Amino acid sequence: MKYELTQDLLTGNALIDSEHRQLFTAVNSLMDACSQGQGRAQIQQTITFLSNYVVKHFGDEERLQVQSSYPGYAAHKQFHEGYRRQLAEVSQELMQAGPTVKALGDLNRIVAVLVSHIRAEDKRLARHIQEK
Repeated sequence: MKYELTQDLLTGNALIDSEHRQLFTAVNSLMDACSQGQGRAQIQQTITFLSNYVVKHFGDEERLQVQSSYPGYAAHKQFHEGYRRQLAEVSQELMQAGPTVKALGDLNRIVAVLVSHIRAEDKRLARHIQEK
């Protein structure tokens, strides 16, 4: 399954949408590499990207929230903190075990959590910013 920034995931905020697109591209590249038997070669690059991505993307979103006096800031920030921990755990498992079915399943699971977050919370944030 490929991750795509479909209409239901677009927030209308150029920065947020471009960063979500980068995330999907990185995860799709790893999954493609795995399906071609090249997953081990791609893991480190993908994990490095994901680690840097959550720092930058979540920081960008939180800055937008503070600038726009977003009322859901505390809950959104709490989600980000928990997600960083989950990503670190899955990344560590991928590095240690390699691209096993379980490790890739775990990665897909946490990406799916983020997709749900984008569909609900990030779209709510983008609407708030547009109304300001």
